[in-house]
Amino acid sequence: MEEKLSPRRRLYDRGLRFLVWLCAGLTCALLLFLIGYIFYRGVPGVTWPLLTSQTSYIKDTVGVLPNILNTLYIIVAAMVIVLPLGVGAAIYLTEYAANRRLVAVIEFATETLTGIPSIIFGLVGMLLFVQRLGLKAGILAGSLTLVVMILPTIVRTTQESLKTVPQSYREGALGLGAGKWHMIRTVVLPGAVDGIVTGCILAVGRIVGESAALLYTAGFGLELVGFIKSLHTSAASLTVALYVYATERGETALAFSIAAILMVLTLLINLTASLVGRKLRKK
Repeated sequence: MEEKLSPRRRLYDRGLRFLVWLCAGLTCALLLFLIGYIFYRGVPGVTWPLLTSQTSYIKDTVGVLPNILNTLYIIVAAMVIVLPLGVGAAIYLTEYAANRRLVAVIEFATETLTGIPSIIFGLVGMLLFVQRLGLKAGILAGSLTLVVMILPTIVRTTQESLKTVPQSYREGALGLGAGKWHMIRTVVLPGAVDGIVTGCILAVGRIVGESAALLYTAGFGLELVGFIKSLHTSAASLTVALYVYATERGETALAFSIAAILMVLTLLINLTASLVGRKLRKK
């Protein structure tokens, strides 16, 4: 028999339920307001010349094509480096590491690195990659700095996803004669695809929205260059360009247009990552 609640307890439960729904509604409303306001201010300024040209003071034109390409360059360069490192480190910590104290120390270190402000990573990246190693400010230095910054996110999300794979799957594969690496590659990793894709989406979102770390390592360049040249040439991403136009030049309308473009780009990247993860799960 169900226990009958007293009127006071029933009123208390209803009050808590109302507060939960109120907080959820306020969060959604705030998100919708921010997205709507950015699109309201930014979409009217998004034109074809803005998307397909570069800024030129001689021709008196403003374009963000170099910034869009620089953002994509940084995403590709950073993810190509960080994915093997992050997933490999998570596999080692979860499947191979025997010293649990060392694993606990590494996990604590990754969680600590996740909370460090990005401006600190920018300063360290400038001192290490630009000044110490002699790399010029550009996509390569910026990507390496972002690798250090998002590596803890990839490691922790992948590690937690690997832990959700039932131990019986591992034991069954090993009992059938599979080697440990074969078991990890064919049984464990496919079962952890969701967590890996989630980590990639979080990492890409942080890359796309990062500006502080790139100010010191990637530079402010607005010139359209190829991928190879951009590795060692000053190149501004969309967020850096937004910062420059909004604060140094006072072009607020253009800054809102860049923000709208940035949101659409982030949405497209996240949808692409979700579709890729869904196809991997089917396989």
